[in-house]
Amino acid sequence: MIRAFAFAAVLGAPTLALADVLEVQPVTDDVWAIVGPLGQRSPENLGNNATFGLVVTEAGAVLIDPGGSWQGAAMLHAAIRGITDQPVVHVIDTGGQDHRWLGNGYWQAQGATVIASDAAVEDQRTRASMQMTALSQLIGDALDGTEPSFADVTFAGAHSLEIGGLTFEIVHPAPAHTPGDSLVWVPARDTVFTGDIVYVERILGVGDQSSIARWPDAYLAVEATEAAHVVPGHGGPTTMEHARADTYDYLMNLRAQIGALLDKGGDIMAAPQVDQSAFAYLEQFDSLAGRNAQTAFQQMEWE
Repeated sequence: MIRAFAFAAVLGAPTLALADVLEVQPVTDDVWAIVGPLGQRSPENLGNNATFGLVVTEAGAVLIDPGGSWQGAAMLHAAIRGITDQPVVHVIDTGGQDHRWLGNGYWQAQGATVIASDAAVEDQRTRASMQMTALSQLIGDALDGTEPSFADVTFAGAHSLEIGGLTFEIVHPAPAHTPGDSLVWVPARDTVFTGDIVYVERILGVGDQSSIARWPDAYLAVEATEAAHVVPGHGGPTTMEHARADTYDYLMNLRAQIGALLDKGGDIMAAPQVDQSAFAYLEQFDSLAGRNAQTAFQQMEWE
């Protein structure tokens, strides 16, 4: 059953009441998805336009992705208090996008240890100023209190976290939406948290920081877990079949269409017209499909 909550994010004096922003969806035993909206960052969602994960153990809770701002992290904390009294003791950043790390400082102030790949931290440092500037325009005063803060524990390719009788296998398989994207595999719960390697329900975004060449490989690493439960970076908890349809199949179609355009000697101006119509059912298709095609063209012409 999906439970929708009204939360209050508190920073200093005024209390900002937000309703219908996050949905807490149970996934399996002691595992939840906290699902933000599929649209743009806004003062209402505090930068939490993504899906986050929570695993509760007898030794504390593990949060997958911290929220998109200090106040966004406080909103997530309100959601978590509706699930468990256990403190969040570890936070895993699954990548370099703002909602995957700009809430770190809030959780570190609560005593949590933040974990991220080396490549994610490098990306975060590179794009921090740009992300803060963009967020100030998108969420306004809701950015107050947010300062870039980086992981306490980093790793190159893989890291294993043992807590409360559970093992969390954190793997950076390849660059995807961002250079340092990681998956989090919890075998005992047959659940994989994908961060921005997997999008469902809305079209994924191929940005300058993305890798159209390696993203399919990152997806296949998610699929190799054979997890029964998939918590994507955007959209609700789902199956591997749905993840493949909305992410891998989209990427492979885009690569095939842009590859054919390049083979014909086409130029970047023609890229937005390649056929992506099979994926028009995805949210934000009209606003992102053309841009994705142009970015893919720019990257693939040098492959």
